[in-house]
Amino acid sequence: MHKSLRSLKIENMPIAQLRPHRGNPRTHSAKQVRQIAHSISKFGFNNPILIDRNGGVIAGHGRILAAKLLGMSEVPTIRLDQMTEAQRRAYIIADNRLAENAGWDRPLLDLELQYLTELDIDLDVTVTGFELPEIDLLIGELLNANENDPADAIVEVQSDPAITVRSPAMLAAWGSFSTANLLWHPEA
Repeated sequence: MHKSLRSLKIENMPIAQLRPHRGNPRTHSAKQVRQIAHSISKFGFNNPILIDRNGGVIAGHGRILAAKLLGMSEVPTIRLDQMTEAQRRAYIIADNRLAENAGWDRPLLDLELQYLTELDIDLDVTVTGFELPEIDLLIGELLNANENDPADAIVEVQSDPAITVRSPAMLAAWGSFSTANLLWHPEA
């Protein structure tokens, strides 16, 4: 087993026993807390709060605020006893910053959002964290990109009469001409 892997135990703890980190540089707007609460309501509390040996919050400050908004008294936690004070403080920053460094595969994101909006189920697609105008814009970009696909271009047919050529010698005799309406009939 790799030295970074260890058994993790999820323990439900009363929110009142958890101590938010006073030096947490990450902020959570009321709107974001409502979005997190909406996600928890729809999908469940699937991302435990990370705490130190004394119940100090390392990661999950926004999830705790959302749990309080939902009237929850307990949340799932994972205790990270092995971290030094410096590691804990660095992880608080890294946990948030590293997620910000990720990007999006825009065509796949657009397809997933389009799929979700076309389903005939009771799903508020804003639970993804994207708002309806953003989703409409992303799906619109996907549809416009598909409309500009060269493989879908309409080929214009010229209105000149078709020319039937019976032999290569006939081609040589004609000199320069357009081959757009050329029909080749080799002699048998």
